[in-house]
Amino acid sequence: MLKAYFPKLSQHQLDQLEQLQPLYQEWNERINVVSRQDIDNLMERHVLHSLAIACVIGFSPEARILDLGTGGGFPGIPLAIFFPETRFTLVDATGKKIRVVQEVAQSLGLQNVEGIHARVEDLKLLGQFDFVTTRGVATLDKLMAWSRKFLKKKHMHALPNGLIALKGGDLTPEINSLPGKGRSYTEVFPIREFFKEPFFDEKYVVYVQG
Repeated sequence: MLKAYFPKLSQHQLDQLEQLQPLYQEWNERINVVSRQDIDNLMERHVLHSLAIACVIGFSPEARILDLGTGGGFPGIPLAIFFPETRFTLVDATGKKIRVVQEVAQSLGLQNVEGIHARVEDLKLLGQFDFVTTRGVATLDKLMAWSRKFLKKKHMHALPNGLIALKGGDLTPEINSLPGKGRSYTEVFPIREFFKEPFFDEKYVVYVQG
C-alpha cells in the first residue's frame, strides 16, 4: 500500500512505517491508544491518513512542525518518518499517550521527534514553528486561536505558514466560523484525490493560512 502511493520512500522508511503496526498493537494491549476498531487497520486509518498531509506539502529540512493533540503520535510520527530531516514537536494533554509517542520514536530511532505532555492552553517557551498539524482535535476557529502564536513570520514553503488539519464531513460551518473576512485564507484538499480506499470518502486535508 505505502510503496504504491509513495514509490520514492527508502527501504528504511518503509521498514519504519511497517513497524508501526506491531508497535502500536503491543502498546494498545497496555494502554488504549488506538480504538479497537482501528488497530487492525492502523496502516490505512492512521498511517496512510497521516501521510495525506505529505501529498499536500513537502516540509523542508529546516522546518519545525508542531503536532497539537497528537494522541499516540498521529499525524506526527508517520510524518517524521516521511520527513526525517524536519523537526517535529508532538504535544498531548494525556501523559500516557505522550509516553507511547516517546517509546515509539525511540524504538524507531527517530531523532527528529520530541514528545511533550501539556495542554495546548498551557504551552510556553516552545519557540516558533512553520506549521501546526492536527487531526480531529477541535474546530478550525479554536485550532487557529491556539496556533497563531506559535507560527513563524518568515515563510520558506510554497504555502505560507499556517495550520494543516485532517478533517472529515461537511466543513462549511467550520470554515465560515473562522475570524475576519478574508483574513483566514483556506484550502481544502479531498484525500480521495490521493488515495483510493473508501475510508477516505469525505475526509480532507484543510490548510488555513496563519
